[in-house]
Amino acid sequence: MNMLDTVVLGLVEGGTEFLPVSSTGHLLLTSKLLSLPSTEYLKTFDISIQLGAILSVVVLYWQKFILNRKILSRVCVAFVPTAVMGLVLYKMIKHILMENIQVVLWSLLIGGVIIIVFEFFYHERKDAVRELEKISYPKAFMVGLFQSLAMVPGVSRSAATILGGLAIGIKRTVIVEFSFLLAAPTMLAATGLDLIKHAHEFSVSQFKLLLVGFIVSFVVAIFSIKFLLHFIKQHNFTWFGVYRIVVAVIFLFI
Repeated sequence: MNMLDTVVLGLVEGGTEFLPVSSTGHLLLTSKLLSLPSTEYLKTFDISIQLGAILSVVVLYWQKFILNRKILSRVCVAFVPTAVMGLVLYKMIKHILMENIQVVLWSLLIGGVIIIVFEFFYHERKDAVRELEKISYPKAFMVGLFQSLAMVPGVSRSAATILGGLAIGIKRTVIVEFSFLLAAPTMLAATGLDLIKHAHEFSVSQFKLLLVGFIVSFVVAIFSIKFLLHFIKQHNFTWFGVYRIVVAVIFLFI
């Protein structure tokens, strides 16, 4: 793995983390295109640079995330299901699911179909929650349950939380922002757990590559967040569903 590989993976992570297309799936597919071997370091790299993208949320939303206790408490409640399931299923996720490219491709394909069907039938409820502070704790917990589905590579954490939030009656702009905020503790925990287990195995040069990927994903993610917030004002997620299907089909044939 060289510096160019690192920059490419950082660009992919930053550009896809908050879109409903699965950043983990895209990282795994990109690694295949770059002919990178599936080493322990690459798996940790793919997990850790996601924290760079998540840092962009903290920078853009620090007032809501840190200073608003009502929002912070709801994010904490939503984080619980993923935290528990992540600890229980850590080995299976990293050593089985992340090894299987077919899981990624079929998750992308099926997820794309689900997004298209969902958007075709979805109509916003009149009583939809219109403020982050008004999300009830049961709804926050349910969003966390939906997020836990994204432990399967290719599902997309963003897609799972946003569609789940829409389904239980949260306004689109609100659940998109809540998904951004929920990503922070989720990826911090995932990265922290992985680094604790494997950081001692990596060299100084490998940590330098990790830092570069972290920085690139952070910068690109800021633009990605702003793009999505602008996009959802005029569009739903149907085209993201189409994109997922196209990518999955192309790679299945390859």
